[in-house]
Amino acid sequence: MRAKQMPSSILTRSKSPVILLFAVTILALSFFFFFLFSPSSTTTAAVTVPYRHPSVRPETSRLDERKFVKEMEWLRGDPYYPMSMPVRVYVYEMPSKFTYDLLWLFRNTYRETSNITSNGSPVHRLIEQHSIDYWLWADLIAPESERLLKNVVRVVKQEEADLFYVPFFTTISFFLLEKQQCKALYREALKWVTDQPAWKRSEGRDHIFPIHHPWSFKSVRRYVKNAIWLLPDMDSTGNWYKPGQVSLEKDLILPYVPNVDLCDAKCLLESESKRTTLLFFRGRLKRNAGGKIRAKIGAELTGAKDVVIEEGTAGEGGKAAAQKGMRRSIFCLSPAGDTPSSARLFDAIVSGCIPVIISDELELPFEGILDYRKMAVFISSTDAVQPGWILRYLKSISSTQIREMRRNLAEYSRHFVYSNPAQPLGPEDLVWRMMAGKLVNIKLHTRRSQRVVKESRSVCTCDCRRSN
Repeated sequence: MRAKQMPSSILTRSKSPVILLFAVTILALSFFFFFLFSPSSTTTAAVTVPYRHPSVRPETSRLDERKFVKEMEWLRGDPYYPMSMPVRVYVYEMPSKFTYDLLWLFRNTYRETSNITSNGSPVHRLIEQHSIDYWLWADLIAPESERLLKNVVRVVKQEEADLFYVPFFTTISFFLLEKQQCKALYREALKWVTDQPAWKRSEGRDHIFPIHHPWSFKSVRRYVKNAIWLLPDMDSTGNWYKPGQVSLEKDLILPYVPNVDLCDAKCLLESESKRTTLLFFRGRLKRNAGGKIRAKIGAELTGAKDVVIEEGTAGEGGKAAAQKGMRRSIFCLSPAGDTPSSARLFDAIVSGCIPVIISDELELPFEGILDYRKMAVFISSTDAVQPGWILRYLKSISSTQIREMRRNLAEYSRHFVYSNPAQPLGPEDLVWRMMAGKLVNIKLHTRRSQRVVKESRSVCTCDCRRSN
């Protein structure tokens, strides 16, 4: 103790300039050697090691390690979202009334055309379009020996999980239950999930909710706004989602399940000479919100040469007609529906028909991984309603460009075909690749929230002790 106090004593009591200078020199040297060999300097030096020796990595936390590996993979030029470690997902085992009972309800009430929504869509086919909840869940709960995806694994301990999947079929319950019965089930599901310790720990930020139909789970959405939502699009008009509920930062847009069969390589080759229709559309022309443009475009294009504009019909006959029309067409019109997105876009992609996207508010699935400009044509709503504009523009596209886009469609179509077992680079696979990009932010936010709560409790405890 006395030796540590010596420099201070010399500085304060000595009157000799020589002794004073000597003391200052000794003190400076002491600080120099302290910082040179201190743990912090070693750590600082280690941080620079990867830049000089890529094969040597510093000791880091698991989150830092994952970030390092992800960035290295990105630099190596992986065309898809880089992942070298699997995302670990805990799948909640919810009561059967939220899962299996709803699947049986769907199967036992299946009707081809008799169960129709207010706008004329067959209910069960509509549910199938939004059945991303089924496909993701089916892959996650399958025996590991039967699964093909290696970038996501199911864990059985919550403490090992990166993300938590909530397997509640929100779309089936919305369409097949009575209104009050559905709302009651939504409240029960909400309570069940929010009572879980993992939810309380993160306030739901690492929980995944499949809310793929824009009407589903609507009555209780405000209570799960922190969670990751799996959505059909990111409507910014306020017609479907309240401000603050959805964002590209936390949520994920998934493609609709196609209504038509995949036109594979053999089909594409056989259909190429049969694609004599310039532009095809079959569907409902009367829509609400952003979809009102459909009627204007329909009126403009109806009767034009090499153009087919048809009102859609329900049932297998309508599906067959749509599939046949798309496989005989070069371009397929894909305007906004009631929401900015439309299932017709994904029907066109798997049919080898170049989509003509007219939706100013549309956010597309897996943007950042997939470059839609290579396989689709984008037209603004303003241009689309100008007399003759669409046809002039499509006719200006060269045959070489058309062949290139069709080749890209053949390559890209696998990203939109859900299957069991889920396929590498299929939509289920891309979901987890996109989720990996959200993990760091989720974990850092959760850590910060926990630290704030812990510090707040500590302050509260101290204040309480003082007051006592």
